[in-house]
Amino acid sequence: MTNYNHNKKYTVVGTDIDEVKRMNKQSGASYNEVKDYLALHYFYKNNNDSI
Repeated sequence: MTNYNHNKKYTVVGTDIDEVKRMNKQSGASYNEVKDYLALHYFYKNNNDSI
């Protein structure tokens, strides 16, 4: 059996690290990105109401 994937990185349990990174990029905003977005919009909304 020939191993053509010898350059790939795997975890101890066999997870393809590059595949997980690729899927994460396609999944959308992270928890922290959403939290920052909501905090900024809350801050601007509350500060602009008083102007």
